[in-house]
Amino acid sequence: MTTTTWTISDLAHEFGITPRTLRFYEDQGILSPLRQGTQRIYQPRDRARLKLALRGKRLGLQLSEILRLINMYESPMDTASQLKHYQEVLTEHRLRLERQRQDLDQTLQEIQDQLDICHTMSEQLKLESR
Repeated sequence: MTTTTWTISDLAHEFGITPRTLRFYEDQGILSPLRQGTQRIYQPRDRARLKLALRGKRLGLQLSEILRLINMYESPMDTASQLKHYQEVLTEHRLRLERQRQDLDQTLQEIQDQLDICHTMSEQLKLESR
């Protein structure tokens, strides 16, 4: 039985990331490749953890949240408590994003208000200069 393995270049290419990103995830404890001299050899476990980490990143989760969620699935905890924790993380993250969206909407409205004022003043200056 042979186990599929990947080099740093293989995974970087497959996931559209840089080798530096893979080394960063290794430094953070997300990946733990085997070594053959200076070459990194990634196992299926590393590939799965990388996939989960990139998914967490796309969701906007913090690295500490990503690592905790990935490690949770390798622990002997029961599925129900894992699912509950994942729901809590997602709910908290969603609330944080909704607050950010409200802040962005408010900022965009303030910018639009200032643009409207500038436009009105510009039109008034044009009228006065005639």
